[in-house]
Amino acid sequence: MNNILVQVDKYMHEALKSKLPEVSSADLEKDGAVFYMNGKNGTAFDWFVNEHFPCFFIFYGDKENLGAVKATLYSDGRLSVYVFGDKGHADAEEVTYTVEADADQLLRLAAFLTDNADEKKIWDADIRDLPEGDICDEQSVRVFLDSEKYYMPMIERRKLWDKTAIVSKKVRAEGWKICFGIRDEPTRDGDSGWYFGVGNEPENYANDADNLELWKVGSVLMFEPALNELISAPYGTLIIRVDHDKFEIESPEKDILIEKRES
Repeated sequence: MNNILVQVDKYMHEALKSKLPEVSSADLEKDGAVFYMNGKNGTAFDWFVNEHFPCFFIFYGDKENLGAVKATLYSDGRLSVYVFGDKGHADAEEVTYTVEADADQLLRLAAFLTDNADEKKIWDADIRDLPEGDICDEQSVRVFLDSEKYYMPMIERRKLWDKTAIVSKKVRAEGWKICFGIRDEPTRDGDSGWYFGVGNEPENYANDADNLELWKVGSVLMFEPALNELISAPYGTLIIRVDHDKFEIESPEKDILIEKRES
């Protein structure tokens, strides 16, 4: 088995023994096998967008089959391990480790898992079912790195997630939907450049700070998921709502739709 996966397996069982010494291998699925949970988005998505591998899990072996241990291995070698007591119903207790591997070895593991798990459709599988060895040739690494271009819109959204946006108070206070947005050059660290409003604000409304709120871009996207596709648009972009769940870049032939949220 790949040396990094051996360490993941070791640390997950070490955390389980430390936090839940009463749990034996007989209580776990396949006697405590570690499963690579790549079935949702795949290795490349999580590596490039979220900067970690898909999660690893050890499951309880009862009918509910809930998680006993979850591990997230980050691209910098950090390993966050979460242990769930009460057959998976208790809140997680976290233990943090660092795997012995450099950046190149972690990248090669990502390429290896893409070739030998994702591409071969070995989904959410026992890591012992993966091929033996640590070898990943240069061509596989180049192909893997080239795949980053497919995730660039999502990578850009992730970079914006914790930055701030200015939002008209009419959105939260009066129940209006966000119906337009304009992105300017940021004026301070952590600023996305976005201003979101309704479109029915009085003239000079946005000039009064009392009429404005600072939101995280992530909160804006949760509030209005339809903005996802355009949130990384370049500076100078003006977008408008053209349908109940659709925004487009503003143009003379398009009309803005202004509406309230359903109560």
